[in-house]
Amino acid sequence: MADVISDLAVWGPKSTTPSPSVVDAERYCRELATSHYENFTVVSWFLPRDLRQHMYNIYAFCRWSDDLGDETGDTARSTELLRWWRGELQRCFAGQASHPVYVALRPTIERFELVPQPFEDLISAFEQDQRITEYDTFDQLRDYCRRSADPVGRLVLKLFEQSTPEHVAWSDSICTGLQLANFWQDVDRDLTKGRIYLPREDRVRFGYSDEDLRARRTTPAFLDLMKFEVDRAREFLLTGRPLLKSVRGRRLRLDLELFLAGGLKILDEIESIGYRVWDRRPTVTKAAKIRLLLKSAARAIT
Repeated sequence: MADVISDLAVWGPKSTTPSPSVVDAERYCRELATSHYENFTVVSWFLPRDLRQHMYNIYAFCRWSDDLGDETGDTARSTELLRWWRGELQRCFAGQASHPVYVALRPTIERFELVPQPFEDLISAFEQDQRITEYDTFDQLRDYCRRSADPVGRLVLKLFEQSTPEHVAWSDSICTGLQLANFWQDVDRDLTKGRIYLPREDRVRFGYSDEDLRARRTTPAFLDLMKFEVDRAREFLLTGRPLLKSVRGRRLRLDLELFLAGGLKILDEIESIGYRVWDRRPTVTKAAKIRLLLKSAARAIT
């Protein structure tokens, strides 16, 4: 099984490994995509066959970017590696790819006329994680989501050749809503990592002090704060819902429906535990995921 951090010895900045063939590079991306993210395999079943490898290639890029920023255990090391990764991206767009992810990604870039911006935005978000661990305003957090989440939806629309301004706006709303839902699901985990995504302006507004936050206290102010954040995330998701009816193709609608339903389900789970995310992490069970899949399939074909 491919593992990004372990694979640095083979494919990292000091690598002397010869550049792989496109076939081998695609196999590497496919393995990375299907072995690391349980939901990705399910979603990929509903992709048109001719798009699956392209999606694997994009996922592999995202996985490497994410792990270089989050899994090294050293901020300076992550910063250095992300700088190298950005350089590899530039080499890829210049037609000089040698890393397996970029060797596989190059045909995807050419076929769908992709531009560097979404990829650069994703890297910049992971670079920001090394410098910023807390946000003063929601506008700052929204800008982070614009670069850490929205590019993925934009790339998917490009693969399906449905990247209109209206579709992009709806997709951005869904992707940001998903990112926020994940933040509110993982408030406790993120604090353990030293990261706080609850904007300071919101904490001040609801009277939730830094001392209470650091102590993980569930107070009435915290519950009100979490309700506010959950409602706002849900609004982002629902604002993007018209995308599902606007895009062409049942398979794309099904994938979008799954992502949207999954985000809404996370928010529902947070609400169901009374917003007490310090006490337990809200999760979506496998049975619930199957129900979401069946419901989404039914809606997508109507």
